[in-house]
Amino acid sequence: MTSRARVAKAINHEEPDRLPLDLGGSPVSGVQVSVVVALRQALGLPGPVKVVEPFQMLGEVDDDLRRALGVDTIGLGGRRTFFGFENRDWKPWRLFDGTEVLVPGAFNTDPEPNGDVLMYPEGDRSAPPSGRMPRGGFYFDAVIRQPPIDEAALRVEDNLEEFGPVSDDELAYFAREADRLSRETDLAIVANFGGTSFGDIALVPGLSLKHPKGIRDVEEWYVSTLLRRGYVYEVFARQCEIGLSNLERIRQAVGDRVSVVFVTGTDFGTQRGPFASPTIYRELYQPFHRRVNDWVHARTPWKTFIHTCGGVEPLIEDFIAAGFDILNPVQCSAAGMDPAHLKARYGDRITFWGGGVDTQRTLPFGTPEEVRDEVRRRIEVFAPGGGFVFNTIHNVQVGTPVENALALYRAVREHGEYGRRA
Repeated sequence: MTSRARVAKAINHEEPDRLPLDLGGSPVSGVQVSVVVALRQALGLPGPVKVVEPFQMLGEVDDDLRRALGVDTIGLGGRRTFFGFENRDWKPWRLFDGTEVLVPGAFNTDPEPNGDVLMYPEGDRSAPPSGRMPRGGFYFDAVIRQPPIDEAALRVEDNLEEFGPVSDDELAYFAREADRLSRETDLAIVANFGGTSFGDIALVPGLSLKHPKGIRDVEEWYVSTLLRRGYVYEVFARQCEIGLSNLERIRQAVGDRVSVVFVTGTDFGTQRGPFASPTIYRELYQPFHRRVNDWVHARTPWKTFIHTCGGVEPLIEDFIAAGFDILNPVQCSAAGMDPAHLKARYGDRITFWGGGVDTQRTLPFGTPEEVRDEVRRRIEVFAPGGGFVFNTIHNVQVGTPVENALALYRAVREHGEYGRRA
């Protein structure tokens, strides 16, 4: 069975030959770059590793690593990073832990006098920095550049500056890459075209914008979903129109080659449960999620993917009603997210993409045996009847011992065959 067919069968709630495995197919199912380096070294794979997503410092999962681990997915995203510069003109850089990597040419490699590393929108150092990696750190934090809010002058357009018509160059890129990946691999293509993630807090600060306007402070944005709900609703409504118009042009460019489309990465949960009530979700977010999902399902064979961390069990029924096919990352350590309960109540109606092992505790701090045991138990719960694509709970984080990472993927191979399980 090809990887593409394997993923399709699982999403259709059927049992393929073995459990599909995702690694690096999306910006929320990847690996921090130093862990990628360690994995490649342990597997005897040559060459430096590229930082393909600087904000989260995600490393490239290249073809040889996919083959070595049995990965069934490959990502198709835009050419620009969160900071607005392109992934090109690669140059060497050293992480604070001494790991040698490659970064894009516009990536700022010059530390401040205090050792912090600042990142600039579009790589333009004449603009105020939009990201900061503290000295000795591993990831970038958004620099909040919130101008004073004048309620009388607040314009919806200000929070739509980063959402516009997809360019002809980007369309041509999507078309070339979709065709290449479809012809040269049998992997399931997971596309992230952008523009339909309503209220994604990673996007609100406008990391790619030189002088962002509107509501750009994280706390202020969350407050606004209650106190300025009409304004936020209008932002979403106009963003949705732009997004659907772009999707129509993208669909014409990539056709049916895409297996899964990343619709939204907006988080709705904390460790203790949702921070948006079902009522707020239904009134403010679900109308636009439903419009996007209905559009996709009416015009394409693509399956739709929602990423939301935390204890979102009270919202899963609403996610299903909104038309989502896939839920990620399935944070089993959060309140209400017991794997057996999730599988029994929702497993025949939505695919769980994730939930395979806890990246907060077990994977970084457990023993290889504890990792193998948790992987086995999660497969036993989630795999029967299909509806499960194995991935860790969010990205594999810095500091994960390579022995644990190897134990994870070996356990997937050992316990993920449906015939052997039977």
